[in-house]
Amino acid sequence: MITSFFYHCSMLFNSLNFIYFFIVVLLLYFSVPHKWRWLLLLSASCYFYMFFIPVYILILFFTIIIDYYAGIWIEQEKNQRRKKTFLALSIIANVSILVFFKYYSFLNDNLSALLGLVNVENKVPYLNIILPVGLSFHTFQAMSYNFEIYRGKQKAERHLGYYALFVLYFPQLVAGPIERPQNVIHQFHRKHQWKWQRCLHGLQLIVYGFFKKVVIADRIALLINPVFNNYTNASATELISAILLFSVQIFCDFSGYSDIAIGSSKILGIELMKNFDKPYFASSISSFWRKWHISLSTWFRDYIYIPLGGSKTSTLFHYRNLFVIFLLSGIWHGANWTFVIWGAIHAFYILIEIQINRSNSSLKKIFINPISTFLLVSLAWIFFRSPSTHDALNIVHHCATSSFSLSFINSNYIITIALILLLAASEKKLNLYETKLNGSKEFVFLLLTLLFISILGISENEQFIYFQF
Repeated sequence: MITSFFYHCSMLFNSLNFIYFFIVVLLLYFSVPHKWRWLLLLSASCYFYMFFIPVYILILFFTIIIDYYAGIWIEQEKNQRRKKTFLALSIIANVSILVFFKYYSFLNDNLSALLGLVNVENKVPYLNIILPVGLSFHTFQAMSYNFEIYRGKQKAERHLGYYALFVLYFPQLVAGPIERPQNVIHQFHRKHQWKWQRCLHGLQLIVYGFFKKVVIADRIALLINPVFNNYTNASATELISAILLFSVQIFCDFSGYSDIAIGSSKILGIELMKNFDKPYFASSISSFWRKWHISLSTWFRDYIYIPLGGSKTSTLFHYRNLFVIFLLSGIWHGANWTFVIWGAIHAFYILIEIQINRSNSSLKKIFINPISTFLLVSLAWIFFRSPSTHDALNIVHHCATSSFSLSFINSNYIITIALILLLAASEKKLNLYETKLNGSKEFVFLLLTLLFISILGISENEQFIYFQF
């Protein structure tokens, strides 16, 4: 039975709770008068978020109030200096909450290490802080609101409920896409009629997202988690296979979430931005980043990279700007030096790519192609996946020094590889964001995908990887 593959203990997308929740919200949404739909979606979003740690909803309420009034003040203020002050206060409030909950322990540990070098005791207390789910995502979305008002691209929302809904909207609350206010807020005001064609298109995305998550990502997790957890006893072949499979896992896991979020919202009539665009078919690292986690990469591009000067500055400052956004992207993902190194590796990749393109040497054909790009991205994922830099470096060392063996290959590996090839073919041929299947093709696609989920779906309690960010 298909529903056996969605576990019962949470409001994760791959759970029965979410399916029941969404059906109820959907039925009510198209039943209540338009003027009350914002309240229904806001209440549903609060309930959805409180399913994790209820008290943490207060953090979102706090930032919502600050950013709501800051947006109005920024829009009304004629004095440029005071306008910047209001924007700065909004940024400080959001970043302070993010730093406290996500980076307090990390910063305190590093402070202790630094003070230990000079035999000084760290007096800053250690706190057992639980990271609010999706904090990095809704913090960045909230900040984009006042950035856009400051730039004159968005009017301040005078209705507190609609602004709160922009921050709390449940399909993309936990793991994005990180939306811009001008893309979404006006859609909450619009009256949406029920449309079967739109519903079928949304269902295509939802079911395809479930396929990527429970059929491929979770199946890969069962194969590679034991390898990474006990890498010292793994052969070089098994480790390299696990690294390459993790590249596929994280794509299927995260893009699967985005597909479900975008599809769910589409059924309600609210369009969210595309977050992935076949990134592993990219022919270069820079192209990869234009196709991977698009909502985050464009956020860093628009609000940090371009304001710093982007590429329209001296070579030295251009390189500095690249390192700034990649290091920030790394630390955004987690309070660990592994993420910082992961970001730095990609910055070096981009610098090397720039030099190769400028020289127009024979290296261009070797390094700038889809296979090389995938291998380079996979190498960097080692640091992303590892719990510490020590583990990441040891994994690299074991890949280079351990013996080769194919004894780990079994029927599960073969099935997984076959499914990945099927995914690659469907990714290459289909574009469910832009091309709608029509008529009987929609139902055939849905039925075949559901069949794969029911037969090959994994029922393990695997949460989405990006929930930790």
